[in-house]
Amino acid sequence: MIPAPERIREYEGLPEEILISRIAALRDRYKDNVCVLAHLYQRRSISQLANFVGDSYGLSRSAANFKGGEYIVFCGVRFMAESAAILCRSDQHVLHPEPEAGCPMADMASIEETSRAWSALTRTGGTLVPVTYMNSTADIKSFCGELGGTICTSSNALKTFEWAFKRGERVFFLPDEHLGRNTAKQFGIVPDDIATWDPNKPDGGGEDYESAKVILWRGYCPVHQKFTSRDVEHIRRFYPDAKVVVHPECPQEVVDRADAVGSTDFIGKFVATTKPGDKIFIGTEINLVQNLQTQYPDRLIAKLHRSLCLTMYQISLARLLLTLENLEAFDRVVVPNKTAHFARVALDRMLSIH
Repeated sequence: MIPAPERIREYEGLPEEILISRIAALRDRYKDNVCVLAHLYQRRSISQLANFVGDSYGLSRSAANFKGGEYIVFCGVRFMAESAAILCRSDQHVLHPEPEAGCPMADMASIEETSRAWSALTRTGGTLVPVTYMNSTADIKSFCGELGGTICTSSNALKTFEWAFKRGERVFFLPDEHLGRNTAKQFGIVPDDIATWDPNKPDGGGEDYESAKVILWRGYCPVHQKFTSRDVEHIRRFYPDAKVVVHPECPQEVVDRADAVGSTDFIGKFVATTKPGDKIFIGTEINLVQNLQTQYPDRLIAKLHRSLCLTMYQISLARLLLTLENLEAFDRVVVPNKTAHFARVALDRMLSIH
């Protein structure tokens, strides 16, 4: 069941305090039968109502280990809900409050385009190992699992490169070009040994794929693509004593100029190590920045540049309430058995890399 537009509009018109009160009452009534997950990019009003707040993979594991939790309500984008459905127990059902909330970056790599690229690239010689970022569809995770590859997070991407190069001569990394390029540089791959496959161009763009050690998919996160080296230079000029921390999905020129680089979880831990009065500028989604501002009011925490994840923002209090009021009727997130099997194979390989 997808709620009718007029019903959504009716709920969206309710005052925030009413929505929060009704959601909290339902959570109290359901007790451990419902597990609400909120990604770190969710607005604070939603994350405060969740059982767990974190990154996509950590949330999926938390739900699978949650005692009870017949219903998992994932306040995030589509690939996150899919991952939860792959990792959850057989007695659990995953619900996504807004089925239309996809991840633009994940959707940049379709299974059809990826399969065509793979066929072309494997003809250029040398053992090719597919690696996909966690921010990808279940189809792409399964593709990597079936072909001997794995999945990585922004936290373990470097270790994943080490793993992949022990098993092959080249790495095919998708769907985030920036995370792939930043990790390749950290691993010691020189620019001449990196090529990019653009699915919108004939033959991927015609670069020298045969000699490339790392082939990157032409994809990006719209949130992190917005940050520029000029943003960092502006902070250096006007706040010379400030620290700049950014996500590795940012372009390389931004990452190279930052004081620290890491996942959403890393950014939170980095801020926790600072002292009252410190100045920290953060290059990631604005809701995480605002949540950290609330958590640490005794220091200056500011955005490097305002960047909002519009699809994450589609998850609202109204849609969360509608989901909780219609648990049995709401559409389940279902991943086909074969896709789920090989995606789980890739996820298990990822776990073995830690």
